[in-house]
Amino acid sequence: MCKFARQHGLGIRFHTLVWHNQTGDWMFKDKNGQPMTQTAENKKLLLDRLETHIRAVAARYKNVITDWDVVNEVIDPDQPDGMRRSKWYQITGTDYIEKAFRVTREVAGPNARLFINDYNTHEPKKRDFLYNLVRDLLAKGVPIDGVGHQSHIRLEFPTIAEIEQSIEKFASLGLDNQITELDMGLYSNDTDRYETIPEAMLIRQAHRYQALFDMFTRQQDHISNVTIWGTDDGNTWLSTFPIARLDKPLLFDERLKAKYAYWALVDPSKVPPLPAGSNE
Repeated sequence: MCKFARQHGLGIRFHTLVWHNQTGDWMFKDKNGQPMTQTAENKKLLLDRLETHIRAVAARYKNVITDWDVVNEVIDPDQPDGMRRSKWYQITGTDYIEKAFRVTREVAGPNARLFINDYNTHEPKKRDFLYNLVRDLLAKGVPIDGVGHQSHIRLEFPTIAEIEQSIEKFASLGLDNQITELDMGLYSNDTDRYETIPEAMLIRQAHRYQALFDMFTRQQDHISNVTIWGTDDGNTWLSTFPIARLDKPLLFDERLKAKYAYWALVDPSKVPPLPAGSNE
């Protein structure tokens, strides 16, 4: 992939240097091989390991990666302070976030764009916790260039206005915004299952994609990138999450045929009108 990008002058987003869900267990073991407890010695050891990891990866790819998700999913709005109680946080507090950004900047260089990435950033409570964290880190001189909004949305929610409000809030800090993992699931809950997706839902999906990208266009001064989370409906994580079921969240179907959602962005005249009773 990197070779192809170099040959064709393409930039690549990197996802991700630090994520609680994909860290080897050994990272959180002390010098004796035991699970780390919260001590100054273990904190230093863990931060040193983090730095070694980032230096190795960022140095290898710094000449082809333009945008880096440095840390991913650090917010938990159910916690009093909004911070996810990952092992990273339990041992180092928020120092691991600061360390990750500072080391990435040093290694990747001044032109690399560094992002903090999370999901459900449209939710006011989670958005505000993330905003406060980023604001405080910026005040300490931590080199954060922008916020990545995963944007795994659904046909029914969230509203376009909620997404736009979040973009504007982070832009008020002088930050860039990127839509990093966009897809649009068709179900309104985690239990329903269709054997065949009704065409009316695909038409509604197309109109919602169009409304979403109309908003992105309005906010183009605050959004530098939109990444679709997958190529086609035959290769989507939503086929197994939150349950195994047929879902069609992307712009191309499982046979790589352009859907109404694709044409909504390229030539809306090819999209049928909204079905009767739809409010989009």
